[in-house]
Amino acid sequence: MSKFWGIGVGPGDSDLLTIKAVKTIRQLDILYTPQAHKDGVSVAETIAQPYLPTDLTIKRRHFPMSGDWVTKIHSWQAISQEVIQDVKAGQQVGFLTLGDPSVYSTYSYIMQLIEDEVPVQTIAGISSYSQIAASVSLPLVLDDERLTVVPATAPVDQVKAAIDHNDNVVIMKISANFQQIYGLLAARNLLARCVLVSKASMADQKVQQLADLTPDAAIPYFSTLILKKHSLRETMAHEIV
Repeated sequence: MSKFWGIGVGPGDSDLLTIKAVKTIRQLDILYTPQAHKDGVSVAETIAQPYLPTDLTIKRRHFPMSGDWVTKIHSWQAISQEVIQDVKAGQQVGFLTLGDPSVYSTYSYIMQLIEDEVPVQTIAGISSYSQIAASVSLPLVLDDERLTVVPATAPVDQVKAAIDHNDNVVIMKISANFQQIYGLLAARNLLARCVLVSKASMADQKVQQLADLTPDAAIPYFSTLILKKHSLRETMAHEIV
């Protein structure tokens, strides 16, 4: 049966694709990928490149990244109709997405527009923050600790609440509002508790302690911050006491 497949390709390293993702890619007839700036190949497509069949039809489409929801919805609707036509024509159709398809992914909007028309299956991928935690050997949560994932583009009150009411916080898209969030963390004496990772798992990955940066530091687009209020040693010491 022909389907539409949403495929997570992980954060950057081609070796981090799951076996299931690779198997799915290799059975596709058509692959939709975001169109990079200046008609270049997107990051997601570059990650999946080692596994793309030579006879695969690749359709690069523009997905607006602006805050104009009308423009974005019109784009998603047009692409969704094209996907529906391809699947109904008997093609196995895939869509690549960075990280995991269920985490801040355009795929979710496309999926909702077509799931009543054609079969859909989602293939999970490794999220950027899971890989970041692994790369620096940082436990995201322990015992009864709380974890919140929030985008830096969220209203500042929501970011404040995430920081104030959780033991561990992942702040994605940090470059979009770095200076303000830096100020929130500095005011709470939490800079030393934060690690900032840019281009996770890519060849030029960079790991930095937030305390080593200034508020006006230039932060790459693909950057994620993890705040861990309590260290493993502190947690263990508390339990022993």
